[in-house]
Amino acid sequence: MPNPTGYSRLQIRLHWIITALIALQFVLHEPIAAAWDVYAKGGEIQFSPLVAVHVFGGIAVLLLVLWRLSVRLKRGAPPPPEAEHPALKIAAHLSHWVLYVLMVLMPVSGAVAWFGGIQQAATSHFYMKFALLGLVGLHVVAALFHQFVLKTNLMQRMKTPEA
Repeated sequence: MPNPTGYSRLQIRLHWIITALIALQFVLHEPIAAAWDVYAKGGEIQFSPLVAVHVFGGIAVLLLVLWRLSVRLKRGAPPPPEAEHPALKIAAHLSHWVLYVLMVLMPVSGAVAWFGGIQQAATSHFYMKFALLGLVGLHVVAALFHQFVLKTNLMQRMKTPEA
């Protein structure tokens, strides 16, 4: 696999589009949770544009994450800063891959719950959101730590594409 020194324009755009879509998914949690409660009690779900946006947003996240993974596997990703402690390198590597797994499993479990009416998938979806939220928070804190404490200028890689 190649070892680029920065991210491509496509990788950066996919990162920020997926970020925005995931944020939107959290914002639109209440309408779909309310619709699921109606379904779970045997009621009929009425069409809601907010529920539709959540459902289609989840499908978009899944497709874009799969695209991002294929680009990453073909193009590679820049290595962590050379002077970084080995434990931080391992933690970054693991947390990134767990983020990818969650970004795939969340929409899959949501789709299985919504389209298949499977409560176990809905329960898994519910609990995975806490793991995803925690890892996203860790990701942001780590980026800020690199920028302002370690002063590695790591955040520049997600702003400026590699030429």
